[in-house]
Amino acid sequence: MVGKYLLIAAAAYLIGSVNSAILLVRLLYRQDVRASGSGNAGSTNVTRTYGSAPGLLTLLCDMLKAAAAGLLGRALAGQTGYMVGGLFCLVGHCWPLYFRFKGGKGMAVAAGMCLLLDWRVFLILGALFAVTFALWRRVSLSTIAAVAAFPPLYWLMTRQADAVLALGTVMCLLVLFQHRENIRRLLNGTEPKLTIKGRKP
Repeated sequence: MVGKYLLIAAAAYLIGSVNSAILLVRLLYRQDVRASGSGNAGSTNVTRTYGSAPGLLTLLCDMLKAAAAGLLGRALAGQTGYMVGGLFCLVGHCWPLYFRFKGGKGMAVAAGMCLLLDWRVFLILGALFAVTFALWRRVSLSTIAAVAAFPPLYWLMTRQADAVLALGTVMCLLVLFQHRENIRRLLNGTEPKLTIKGRKP
């Protein structure tokens, strides 16, 4: 069984290392998204710099790769394998092997995993994200709120303190760690609101 988990982890990391933001911006604009906006290789920075359509496409691709990694894990080792796949897909997304270990912050990957894990939890967290964003217009704050709410909400919905909850909590902590600069700016009152500049020439 340990061998299966190692295989899942390795495959999921390689899948996660396929960074949608970097590849799509290179394909569409012949530019490096990490040299634009916040410098982050994720859907929010793509949206901020290039517009909502490429941003949504990046979000969808990142969610799909998370689903692929998770479903591979589930096929090999059940629900725990699904979470191992998701966790290492997230690691690959944040520190991609193919792009000098400089990737995104993991929100879209976590969302993709949550959707297939429990659609009820996904919808509630999605609503929390949307309400928080509508009130404060900060994607980072909305992400932090949704991620922080996952562990208690999952437990309330399932009443299961199992490996899924443990690995999901680790994923949440990793996403929060990736948002540490955003948290610092939120506390200082300097975190910018999301503004969409549209397509960059």
